Amino acid sequence: MRFYLISDNSDAMNGLRLAGIEGTVARSEDDVRAALKSIAQQKDIGMILVTEKISEAYPEALAPVLGSAGGPLLVTVPSTGGSAGKDRITRYIREAIGIKV
Repeated sequence: MRFYLISDNSDAMNGLRLAGIEGTVARSEDDVRAALKSIAQQKDIGMILVTEKISEAYPEALAPVLGSAGGPLLVTVPSTGGSAGKDRITRYIREAIGIKV
């Protein structure tokens, strides 16, 4: 199983590329749709990572992936400068060890 990243910036893509995760930078809805079309042809991709900004900007383009049974799992990851990152990490720590940070 492989991972694939659809990112709104090259920093996230380059960082995950160092971990062996392929990806693309999408600047428009057409870019997102083209990436999803390419992913659909690669049956060994099991998880699609999508940055927070892409997820919020193009939900209609991502909807077919969310509704597909047996397809890759779609996971939203924090964007550079995104709002969910710090709050999400803090919540995980609080839930895991019961300490408010």
